[in-house]
Amino acid sequence: PEKTASSYLRPGVFTLGDMGHVDDEGWIFLADRATNMIITGGVNVYPAEVEQALLEHPAVLDVAVFGIPDEEWGEQVKAAVEFAAGETVADIELIDFARERLGRHKVPRSIDVHESLPRQPNGKLYLSSLRDPYWEGHDRKI
Repeated sequence: PEKTASSYLRPGVFTLGDMGHVDDEGWIFLADRATNMIITGGVNVYPAEVEQALLEHPAVLDVAVFGIPDEEWGEQVKAAVEFAAGETVADIELIDFARERLGRHKVPRSIDVHESLPRQPNGKLYLSSLRDPYWEGHDRKI
């Protein structure tokens, strides 16, 4: 209720927490949810951009990208991947693959492999089940 109430800016205007931009022709492009933003060394990283790059690898079936605590940078980019049936590659290969496609601050520092990524009953990725264990014991939470 409190979160919902805070989303109303004024009558008829509210925020959903989505981030994006409007191009010169007036088209709206959604980048990601504001709550998913990773801030590493003062640089904003959209997980969806990193996920899209990793999904280009033929061995990757599904991927989730999120921020985990980092003492020096605030957060670091972490990926969790599910390989396609019969496929597997070393995490360093995926990191190098991402490095060829993304700026250095967007490249995952580490990758976890899952037989299947956790999903909610509605089919949406259960991101907090992947991210929350890394934030246990930290003062700041996402």
